[in-house]
Amino acid sequence: MIVSFIGFLLIFTLIGISSGWKSRGTREDYYLASASVKPWLVGLSAVATNNSGYMFIGIIGYVYGTGLAAIWLMVGWIAGDFLASMFVHSRLKAATSRTGEVSYAGVLGNWHGGDSMAVQRVVGGISLLFLLAYASAQLVAGSKALHVLLGWPSWAGAVVGAILVTLYCFAGGIRASIWTDAAQSCVMIIAMGLLLVVATLSLGGVDGVIVKMQAVDGFLDWFPRDVALPGLGGGVLFAISWMFAGLSVIGQPHIMVRFMALKDNGKMRRARAWYYLWYLAFFMMAIGVGMLSRLYLSDVGAFDAELALPTLAQDLLPPVLVGLVLAGIFAATMSTADSLILSCSAAITHDLLPHKIESTTIIKLMTALITLCALGGALINSQSVFSLVVMAWSGLASAFAPLLIVLSLGGRPGRRASITAIFVGLAVALFWRQMGWHNAIYEGLPGIMAGLLVLWGATLSKNPLALVLSRKPF
Repeated sequence: MIVSFIGFLLIFTLIGISSGWKSRGTREDYYLASASVKPWLVGLSAVATNNSGYMFIGIIGYVYGTGLAAIWLMVGWIAGDFLASMFVHSRLKAATSRTGEVSYAGVLGNWHGGDSMAVQRVVGGISLLFLLAYASAQLVAGSKALHVLLGWPSWAGAVVGAILVTLYCFAGGIRASIWTDAAQSCVMIIAMGLLLVVATLSLGGVDGVIVKMQAVDGFLDWFPRDVALPGLGGGVLFAISWMFAGLSVIGQPHIMVRFMALKDNGKMRRARAWYYLWYLAFFMMAIGVGMLSRLYLSDVGAFDAELALPTLAQDLLPPVLVGLVLAGIFAATMSTADSLILSCSAAITHDLLPHKIESTTIIKLMTALITLCALGGALINSQSVFSLVVMAWSGLASAFAPLLIVLSLGGRPGRRASITAIFVGLAVALFWRQMGWHNAIYEGLPGIMAGLLVLWGATLSKNPLALVLSRKPF
């Protein structure tokens, strides 16, 4: 098992290091791969970055407790993601080429030309805060897997992940991240599919699985029970709220930078096709494994539900294949952690500091420092991976998605309106979660709507709010 695990990690590391041969030694190459990435690499990389330890650890733990009704989360999430992509991805890529910016914050701040450093710095600062929390969650997910499968201390997996991420981020920046993401994406699919088949066979095949699931009270209900409204109404509301979670992908700098790095904007449809086909397959497998784990590990409350997948793998698979699954989990965490750390580095060196740093040596040292900060956060973390990721995801989405939507639709919000919308959306989402209302409706829904209302009021309405916020583009 250990040999198999280490072997896959070495492969990923070598792939990342080998990308250094194509490095041009510039800031643009380090953060955006000189906008030269092929569509299939963009698609697979975005899947691996999006479906991280959150999918292997968080979603499977959620499905373990919820059952079939969790499928509404998948439907809503992917539908929202797809709808947003129809009018955002190509326009974001076009704006990246037009502005010459290398960061997500830089593109948002300079969408219509000019130089709005205030917006860029606000976006960069919020990105840094939430992406660091997000990166810490990925390292926590990796440490949980190693703790179960290898018996290592809870901190060991986080340290190993931080070291490996640093190695290939040093080698080739975003190109190393994208290359390793593609390889990791394949291992993730293989590991999840393998466990799905073996678990089904061990439980008596498809017919046996259905019978056993029917015996678990409420496990095959189509609609979740723990929502504000029962039945179909609750299911629809649940799906709509998670549709906003899917739409929230446009507020995630570490994912959107993949589409910004695409070689040719004319090939965006091909990149999206790779992304959604791979995404759908992986999400369906995750739900299946989560449901099977509930049958095999039926003693609810006896262990951390987020450890269901590694525990199931350890019980059902031979050591060599356990190593493969473990590598898949670790691949998922690293594929997101490296992207988050690079986005944090860009936020500091390109968005927050008074002078944009051109030296790749300084940029790489900043990447190492950020990795240490993420590792520190992982070591002191006390929240579940699911809750930590959703909080970071919804915070970023509520802050940035409204502005990106308006810009993509041709709006020209002023500097004050843009900054106000960012803080209002973020504040509403955090307040919603603090009040505990996120258990009924995903907090990104009210957060995004609040930001959109601010921008609408500032740019379209003639009420006093519009006069205060000013419509002049900066």
